[in-house]
Amino acid sequence: MSKGLRIAFFGSSLVSAYWNGAATYYRGIIRALYDRGHRVTFYEPDAYERQQHRDMPDPDWARSVVYSAQGTEELDRCLKEAADSDVVVKASGVGVFDALLEERVLELQRPATQVVFWDVDAPATLERVEKDRNDPFRALIPRYDHILTYGGGEPVVSAYKALGAKECVPIYNALDPSTHHPVAADPRFAGDLAFLGNRLPDREARVEAFFLKAAELLPQSRFLLGGSGWGDRALPENVKYLGHVYTQDHNALNCSARAVLNINRDSMARFGFSPATRVFEAAGAGACIITDAFKGVELFLEPGQEILVAHSGEEVAEHVRKLNETESRRIGQAAMKRVLSEHTYAHRASKVEEVLGFQKSGTRERVA
Repeated sequence: MSKGLRIAFFGSSLVSAYWNGAATYYRGIIRALYDRGHRVTFYEPDAYERQQHRDMPDPDWARSVVYSAQGTEELDRCLKEAADSDVVVKASGVGVFDALLEERVLELQRPATQVVFWDVDAPATLERVEKDRNDPFRALIPRYDHILTYGGGEPVVSAYKALGAKECVPIYNALDPSTHHPVAADPRFAGDLAFLGNRLPDREARVEAFFLKAAELLPQSRFLLGGSGWGDRALPENVKYLGHVYTQDHNALNCSARAVLNINRDSMARFGFSPATRVFEAAGAGACIITDAFKGVELFLEPGQEILVAHSGEEVAEHVRKLNETESRRIGQAAMKRVLSEHTYAHRASKVEEVLGFQKSGTRERVA
């Protein structure tokens, strides 16, 4: 049996999706790496009440270590332990000690240990360092063995290489069919259009334009809004606010509404090639997806056949108005077939192995 990699992963949270949009992505990638023989220890801070809103126990496919966000003593111990790993990953947006971690993980770099920066919000990171030439992370970019990104395509790759990155490879969102799949419809989530997303400054205007505008144009239709932070927002009467929707309810939501809406954040929409985790979750459940237009959508799902694309709230409303149950089911089934054949986390984990130089024999060639 081949020997897998020992991977130390510093990220926001593996066990809680609360104010943590990267949770599904982390879980999918890490579980797929485990299935391929690798062992991951995930280090996360006790911050933002995530541990109080956990939506899963410690998994059997990863070791979860929670460290205090009050002082660095526990984090220091985690870094010392991580020094014995084959690969050390610092993800963007940990939310606590980010600048410190970006520098400290590089101290663990040696011939037997690759150090990776895994950017789960590359457009935001790149815009930040381009605006501030004195941003400490800017000078660290060339020192990492690899930059992996949640998405962004060639625009993100070119931007990182221009900043001196040795290598930049997008590892796109995908589907974990063991967690996101068709289930029976749930009356709690019955409606014509559902949108799930936390209220964030660079998303709110697009939610207003694509979701709330469509709701205003279709007063007789039922709209569902899920996610944290929307409780004090004035909403049209035909919009039901669900609050935070736990991961275990995502399948039911995706299988109960006639259509599910994807809305990219401003930075993701500008760079393109960054389909959200929600797209693959919904496709895996056989949902009919409507998305705001973004460059590169056709690389993942075929517009008009596997996904519906809208350039405005008016176009979202028109899709909802025309969509019947038969067409919704047809599009959803086509999307599910496509993602199962091309866009699972098993596909992404294979790409990660390729980047890290891991060979099935268990040997590893260091990729400079």
